[in-house]
Amino acid sequence: MYCEHFGLNFPPFKITPDTQLFYPGGKRGLILEALVYSIGNGEGIVKVVGEVGSGKTMLCRMLEEKLPKHIEIVYLINPRLTPDMILHAIALELRLLITPQTSRFEVMQMLHTKLLEKYAAKQQVVVFVEEAQGMPLETLEEIRLLSNLETRRSKLLQIVLFGQPELDVNLSATHIRQLKERITHSFYLPPFTQKDIAEYVYFRMQAVGYRGPQVFSKSATRLLVKISKGLLRRINILADKSLLAAFSESSHYIKPKHIKLAARDSDFNYFSFSATFYLITSFLMLLIVFFLFWKNNPFFEFSTSIPQQIIIQDIPAPKIEVPVQLETKSEILSPLQKRLQATQQWLKSANTNHYTIQIMQTNTTPKALEKFLKKLEIQSLLPYLYIVRDIVGKQNTWGIFYHQFPNSELAIEAIELLPASLQANQPFVRAIGGLK
Repeated sequence: MYCEHFGLNFPPFKITPDTQLFYPGGKRGLILEALVYSIGNGEGIVKVVGEVGSGKTMLCRMLEEKLPKHIEIVYLINPRLTPDMILHAIALELRLLITPQTSRFEVMQMLHTKLLEKYAAKQQVVVFVEEAQGMPLETLEEIRLLSNLETRRSKLLQIVLFGQPELDVNLSATHIRQLKERITHSFYLPPFTQKDIAEYVYFRMQAVGYRGPQVFSKSATRLLVKISKGLLRRINILADKSLLAAFSESSHYIKPKHIKLAARDSDFNYFSFSATFYLITSFLMLLIVFFLFWKNNPFFEFSTSIPQQIIIQDIPAPKIEVPVQLETKSEILSPLQKRLQATQQWLKSANTNHYTIQIMQTNTTPKALEKFLKKLEIQSLLPYLYIVRDIVGKQNTWGIFYHQFPNSELAIEAIELLPASLQANQPFVRAIGGLK
């Protein structure tokens, strides 16, 4: 409908994965190349984690195109397979002659023989497990056993697990820790930043024939960041509907109002920080006005004074014991020392299934780090900053983490509320269990 209006050959923001529209920014291109390398070199089990709508399916399709022809791909789309059925599913994908009645032992033997034949023919097999966070733990353990199929030099079967952050939680279970140890590479798909989104929407518009200046205004892009939370599926939905809204007004420029219309139509929450700030400020102003009225109105005068004699008679004088030394040198701690002590306590008590935000990693000096902690925009965050110190060679390396969240969704939302100076460091979500 809007394609002719904007000079497009076809819609640029379809939510179905189209490899012709793959955008390599936002670390997607780097992760794709790393996956191709890992699979090509027989690295065993690889894990890719990202939020709902972060582009995992697109990455699967791109891998299918990028991998050499001698690597055969087996897709496991249904994650809720039992341990026995996962063997049957892989065997059927490899066109083995089995039936539901074929025993697990027989299927395993047939699989082993088939994989050896492919290895002799210089071929590889890789299994893509989508939505792996929904896979039963017993089935995940069966995957580990499949990874044992190998020759003296190479793995006969490669496995790539694609899942949401809950996959990391599942893999932290004690009785499948052997599987976690077999994972040679782990990749995380971070949400898109404002810069990523601006480049992404322009890239997609050009990919379908658009020739002209940027269609999305800077203010519209900022709003798109807030509502989409940097997730590709949301970006596509909002961008598509905002183009339609602009077309209905005969406009060739996307403004914040078009993004808001798209969000409202998609039931996405776009209650902005400015609106929240306005409500809070209004409430505080009402409290101040009421307080001034209460203080200056004679009708309320009785409540603002207490006879001095009652204070003297009813309240005994307190006994004050003055210590010999008010503070010792050990009690005079710098902000950095205080945060290092708080970090030790936090790591002891923090829930390993929760998440935190890594906002920075630096090899700066302690003096420079002290100066950073005293910045005005850091003061409100200071009670929730945790600093992990490491020594590499003769240099101090500092990892700075912010807060603790029960799930990754809340952590991702919190990233957007960080000061701009911290967002410039491209902070990302980490599982506390992995940090420990």
